[in-house]
Amino acid sequence: MRWTLKSHPEKEKVEKLAEDLQVDKTIAHVLCQRGIETFDAAKNYFRPSLDEIHDPFLMKDMNLAVDRIETAIANNENILVFGDYDVDGTTAVSLVSSYLKTIHPNIATYIPDRYAEGYGVSFMGIDFAHDNDFSLIIALDCGIKAIEKVAYASEKNVDFIICDHHKPGDEIPKAVAVLNAKQEDCTYPFDELCGCGVGFKLIQALGISRNQTIEDFVPYLDLVATAIAADIVPMNGENRTLAYFGLQVINQSPRNGIKAIIHQTKKSELTITDVVFTIAPRINAAGRMKHGNYAVELLTEMDFDSAVEFAAAIEIFNADRKDLDKKITDQALIQIIDNEEEQDYSSVVYQEDWHKGVIGIVASRLIEKYYRPTLVFTKSGDKLAASARSVKGFDVYNALHECEEFIEQFGGHKYAAGLTLLPENYENFKKKFEEVVERTIDKELLTPEISVDAEIDLSEITPKFFRIIQQMAPFGPMNMRPTFKSTCVRDNGYGKQVGADKTHLKLNVFQGDNKRTFNSIGFGLGDKIEFVKNDFDIVYALDENEWNGRKSIQLLLKDLK
Repeated sequence: MRWTLKSHPEKEKVEKLAEDLQVDKTIAHVLCQRGIETFDAAKNYFRPSLDEIHDPFLMKDMNLAVDRIETAIANNENILVFGDYDVDGTTAVSLVSSYLKTIHPNIATYIPDRYAEGYGVSFMGIDFAHDNDFSLIIALDCGIKAIEKVAYASEKNVDFIICDHHKPGDEIPKAVAVLNAKQEDCTYPFDELCGCGVGFKLIQALGISRNQTIEDFVPYLDLVATAIAADIVPMNGENRTLAYFGLQVINQSPRNGIKAIIHQTKKSELTITDVVFTIAPRINAAGRMKHGNYAVELLTEMDFDSAVEFAAAIEIFNADRKDLDKKITDQALIQIIDNEEEQDYSSVVYQEDWHKGVIGIVASRLIEKYYRPTLVFTKSGDKLAASARSVKGFDVYNALHECEEFIEQFGGHKYAAGLTLLPENYENFKKKFEEVVERTIDKELLTPEISVDAEIDLSEITPKFFRIIQQMAPFGPMNMRPTFKSTCVRDNGYGKQVGADKTHLKLNVFQGDNKRTFNSIGFGLGDKIEFVKNDFDIVYALDENEWNGRKSIQLLLKDLK
């Protein structure tokens, strides 16, 4: 790993902020690095307010979207709420449909089948709308590239409102309204909302003429926070405010479906990390293993006992998903070893019977082992479908753009994308992708980087220091949990490898003459046990460990040298 110390903010600014906030200089240093340089900025950061949630009508086409929905309600039209099968899509569909049902009876939901229809707006979905007398489709977390599909719907007299957050192409679909802050001519103040976040802006706008205020929409924020966490969008600006209040809803009064999942995991107070690793995978498992409808039914279920039954079924899907994901990862790793001569800068693997629902997870697993841009392909009908994942700093979406001649369809983000191609183009694509990565990637990016906020002595870690760090949550991209470096620490002699296969490292570390030790856990660092015989350096985040009802500060080791 590369340890990179972040640049030092101006000393005068750090000292003034430390004085104004009555905090130590390390805290002020970390805040200034994040652009929080004044008392007022710090107040807004530590105490997010619902007032920071923007006026939804600042988004291009919002008035058109609201007018069309109001017309549909006035004319008693049937409205179909359509969304993708992942967490962002299913939470968005659950959110928008559950709100619309409070103001209009003729609402149905539609999640495309991952296997029969694939990602995004589908012809099958449009046919379903037409055959069942739906004259308006609201597409969530998809649609920004559905030029032909929206035109097809138009021929069948089915209108479209698109709510998306993916990168637009050169052409925008001819829908009634396109809500996407990433459009060049959209001046909405924040362009990093997730799909569910865009759906939230839509219902917020619909509420304004009904004299509803932002407080009326807080109960929906458990869904928005779950989508923000799962979709790994930047945790700053409006997203951080939405996630902050959404976490409060998750912990105090979640909807039945989320409550049923928490009930199964036996967690008490959930952090955004818990949402990423416990709630999101279970919601995702429905779309991966069975059908995304299960997730929507769970998240919109009004009866708690029924929600518990849905959650139990989804728990089984999740267990199956884990088994599959491990099996496919092992097979893919063998392929990478066999193809070592061909691929130095990327990993591209394919097997026709791999389960389409887990190839995205497998791609992420492969990056943990071989840190480079990765694509995992499987057979999907008469085409091959892939999930692409990238490494920090490399735009895989742009790399795929350069390989367009061999691709049928693709879409996504800088770090995660999906594509389909014809089987006869696979080898040519694989070769071209490797060439593009080799030519365009900064070779440094092929070694994982740990970005260190500050170097500190262990003696600086007091309960007050830890409490302030905890209040910087929710953490995520653009607001990561602070990472610290401490040098010349020692283990008290009881360090050991832990876990079923001894892959983790458990230490009690201290520094210099100060004999106060800190419990430390390093996941995946078991093989570094040999480094702890003498002095060593560590990079870590601070965490809370609970054991027999007692809480203590724990170091979450990221690396040691």
